[in-house]
Amino acid sequence: MKFGVALGALNAHFHLAATEAAEALGYESVWLPEHLVLPVHMSRSPRAGEDHPPIPPAAPVFDAFAYLAFLAGRFPSLRLGTHVYNLGLRHPFVAARAVQTLDIVSGGRFEFGIGASWLEEEWVAAGLDFSSRGRRVDEVLAVCKRLWTEPEVAHDGEFFSFDAVAFEPKPVQRPWPPILVGGESPAALRRAALAADGWIGMAHTLESAAAQIERLRELRRFREVDEAPDRPFQICVGGPVRSLDDVKRWEEIGVTRLVIAPWSRSPEAVDGLNRYAELVGLTPC
Repeated sequence: MKFGVALGALNAHFHLAATEAAEALGYESVWLPEHLVLPVHMSRSPRAGEDHPPIPPAAPVFDAFAYLAFLAGRFPSLRLGTHVYNLGLRHPFVAARAVQTLDIVSGGRFEFGIGASWLEEEWVAAGLDFSSRGRRVDEVLAVCKRLWTEPEVAHDGEFFSFDAVAFEPKPVQRPWPPILVGGESPAALRRAALAADGWIGMAHTLESAAAQIERLRELRRFREVDEAPDRPFQICVGGPVRSLDDVKRWEEIGVTRLVIAPWSRSPEAVDGLNRYAELVGLTPC
């Protein structure tokens, strides 16, 4: 089991202290959320059954790739992930270049968590059609994969068209940094199973996670590309752990990484990370 730290659950003033503690205590990764912009008036929620947005419009937001590149330079052993990047809001050239650069400067430590987005007003502010977001994500992702692997790429699609371009250098991780699709909807699970290297869910119980994982297994039977033995499909969620037995239960249902936030207030983050590391037996660096 790998253990990642959810920086999005922290006040930004505590990101560095938590990341420093995570590396020292033996955590595997840190994960940063992102938005392009937060409109003043927002609706919806990424959490099932909730209508109120989980963040206020004045919440601090950073460019995920710039911030993670900064962390990569400060903390040389941690993997760095987006949880999640709103891929459909970007041109594939922009997204592919950001991913490639971060993967190179971090020495191949990037995990590319992506989502189709829940915040309609953000799409309206960017002048894009929210109802097309799934198709846009699929097209951007397909183009990015080609840019990361092919010497020349030309494309004529629903949203993007361009003549042949070169895209160098290629990412360190081949064929590309692990792509983890976030989301709980049938479309998100299908995208994760058929077009990605893993799935990154939200907070779950063992029972709720098991149901999603079983659906992923069913969908993955239809994959057209064989899974590389050195690149197994990842399943990342947040969930309660009170003992090592709980960790074993998560592993038994197929979870490969728990992304955790073991604190109730941001000033308690480092203490919480220490207690959690002791509980699950992490080895300090």
